[in-house]
Amino acid sequence: MTIRVLIVDDQAMVRAGFAALLAAQSDIDVVGQAEDGRQGVELGRSTHPDVVLMDVRMPEMDGLEAARQLLDPPPGVTHRPKVLMLTTFDVDDYVYEALRAGASGFLLKDAPPADLIAAVRIVAAGEALLAPSVTRRLIADFAKQRPAQRRDPALKLNGLTPREAEVLELIARGLSNQEIAAHLVLAEQTVKTHIGRVLSKLDLRDRAQLVIFAYEAGVVVPGDQ
Repeated sequence: MTIRVLIVDDQAMVRAGFAALLAAQSDIDVVGQAEDGRQGVELGRSTHPDVVLMDVRMPEMDGLEAARQLLDPPPGVTHRPKVLMLTTFDVDDYVYEALRAGASGFLLKDAPPADLIAAVRIVAAGEALLAPSVTRRLIADFAKQRPAQRRDPALKLNGLTPREAEVLELIARGLSNQEIAAHLVLAEQTVKTHIGRVLSKLDLRDRAQLVIFAYEAGVVVPGDQ
């Protein structure tokens, strides 16, 4: 199955570089390029991409608002692509809002080419992705800026099995499903099953929300690696 990708970035060289890299992959088809968020939303509605690579800071409409519009479309629009935010900064104020809007994760623009290709495939498969550096900073920043939002998670955590709690911790530390499987000596499909159960039990939408919950629950703390 070919993954349809839309690239939204206000820098022409970045768009061209990403497009050339992704189009060279046999399983990826670049269906469009946009120079700002507004154009990105329009192309997203007309080309129906599976994954949108969305720059955070752009003129006309920033990546956050564009992501919101694509992920929460008006009545009559049924297509909802996966959105992978591209940023020059590990963490800024956009991270929280984009994740809450439904973005599947963040990738740094200077990530190695292989990481970008892998990220597109991971997100297209329905998994969320946060670069490990983003995950660590997300947790640390959450600790400093959002203490008032904490809630008592004891009852929900008590509902997890020891293995599910272990998987939650590894997700919060930024490990991929493949890395978790290797760490716990499990099949990757078994890891996916555990993650699905954790999401259901904690009533959370995706992997990004699991990271935030894990900090709130004290499963991980700032400075943990």
